[in-house]
Amino acid sequence: MAAVVTSRPWRSLFALFGLLLVLGVWAFWPGTDSSVRLGLDLQGGTQVVLVPEPVTEGAEITEEQLAQTVAIIRQRVDGLGVAEAEVTTQGTGGTTAIVVSVPGENQDRIVDLVQRTALLNFRPVWSLESPFPNPPDSTETAQPQAAENSEEFATQVAALNCLDPVAYAGGTPDDPDQWLGTCGQAGDSKYFLEPAFIRGTNVTGADAVIPSTGFGWVVTLEFDSEGSTALAEASSRLTALPECGTPGLSPCNAFAIVLDGVVVSAPRFNEAILGGSAQIEGNFTNQEAADLANVLKYGALPVTLEAVDITTISASVGTDALRAGIIAGLLGLVLVMLYLLLYYRMLGVVAVLSLVIAGSVLFLSVVVLSKAIGLTLTLAGVAGAIVAIGITADSFIVYFERIKDAIREGRSLRQACDSGWISARRTILAADFVSLLAAVVLYFVSVGSVRGFAFVFGLTTLIDVIIAFWFTHPVTVLLGRTRWMQSGAKLTGLDEARLGGASLAGAIIEKSRRRGSRSKEEVGA
Repeated sequence: MAAVVTSRPWRSLFALFGLLLVLGVWAFWPGTDSSVRLGLDLQGGTQVVLVPEPVTEGAEITEEQLAQTVAIIRQRVDGLGVAEAEVTTQGTGGTTAIVVSVPGENQDRIVDLVQRTALLNFRPVWSLESPFPNPPDSTETAQPQAAENSEEFATQVAALNCLDPVAYAGGTPDDPDQWLGTCGQAGDSKYFLEPAFIRGTNVTGADAVIPSTGFGWVVTLEFDSEGSTALAEASSRLTALPECGTPGLSPCNAFAIVLDGVVVSAPRFNEAILGGSAQIEGNFTNQEAADLANVLKYGALPVTLEAVDITTISASVGTDALRAGIIAGLLGLVLVMLYLLLYYRMLGVVAVLSLVIAGSVLFLSVVVLSKAIGLTLTLAGVAGAIVAIGITADSFIVYFERIKDAIREGRSLRQACDSGWISARRTILAADFVSLLAAVVLYFVSVGSVRGFAFVFGLTTLIDVIIAFWFTHPVTVLLGRTRWMQSGAKLTGLDEARLGGASLAGAIIEKSRRRGSRSKEEVGA
């Protein structure tokens, strides 16, 4: 019988140590967040139910419009760096609702952004007024004679109280073809606005960047051909006008970015813009620039949305769910460990240590992926990790049983640890490949929390392969070289009862006897 090539277990153990060191340093690097991001079902959060309404009264909302609306809302939320936020639809036909679930307790800014879902447009500023309500004859601003029913319009705008949160909350789509009197998003200003010269659908790109000068954040804009032409005409006209802010001065050189009926920003033109690209400056912080860029990039919706329900999920409920999931996982892990220890004895200790190392690698991986790609752990993900415990234990069982089979065939323990691994690893790889394939398919064909289950399940399967190759096998090989394990004592798990009546010593004697018999037959021949 050909000799089995002896493996070099220390190389694999050093590789595993290096992996743990890299993951540990990355996960717990000083000055960075080393916590695991939790999903809505584990840490609590906010759920908003939105009902879509057609822009044109009496029209029907198509499936394409609904899909586009869901995609835009998801881009808005993801653009703000919200991990594991879910945007889904419920119902069919005229009863369809869009449900936005945002994890975290302090998500007022994100919920406000989701609620602001009307059409986006750019309007020239006729004049800028104080936020206080006042009679029309008390203002020095000239009435916009081009506006329909200009006197009535001026009266309504003058009476507008922009200090009232209701006035600057938005929520009512404006007619881009009509003059508009509205408030700034912060309630600190009142605006007389001309009809829109650019719609949100003309914006093809918007980003928050630091200019080449390196001072402050700016927002860059790109427009399509129609928007570029309109921008060139409007900027050429408004650039020649004086700055806004002086009482009685109208019109002026600013334009307002209007979303959901309120002014998000009102920059002024410094020069005519003829190339279809613009840059908005305003002493922005990083967050302010990113918020404005996201509004501009994803502000145009094919429908209007009404928030009919806002539900806050208590963090205590999520904590209870997390505690229950951890208890279930630990209980399953303890039961598996007890079985391995009772049945495999010392080999069971190797299996238990393998599970502990696998759990450590999984935890570090989740922390690292939370930092790197925003991975968020949900209750479904916890379930995926629990299910994977049994699959991981199967790898150890397959290997240990192959070792026993090799010993029954007459090999020494040292040889059995290597030959048993050669046979077991094919089975382990085949089983893990099937599990990984199922996880990948489930991830790409599913949505929501099911994807979290599939991702963690697939990640745990990959970790199972690493642990089997870099820890379980090399540690078993090192143990197989010790005299105590080769003695076949009961605590080794390789005694006569575990080997079905055979023993390590008996197997070696039987192997020697067979070799002696073959030698005598060859001599006699």
